[in-house]
Amino acid sequence: MSERAAPFYCPYCGDEDLRPSEEKHGAWECAACSRAFQLKFLGLLSQGLKRSDSGGAQI
Repeated sequence: MSERAAPFYCPYCGDEDLRPSEEKHGAWECAACSRAFQLKFLGLLSQGLKRSDSGGAQI
């Protein structure tokens, strides 16, 4: 994969005014709240997520 994945909004304030940071690979800066954060892909889960059907509302 040659291009980096871009977040759609800031995880802290929800604003969409984001810019790639030159500090680290995968780092982003939010112009609205002046926070910097980093995205990192950890990998795939071997068994995926398992849903728990207990505790849900029944109709």
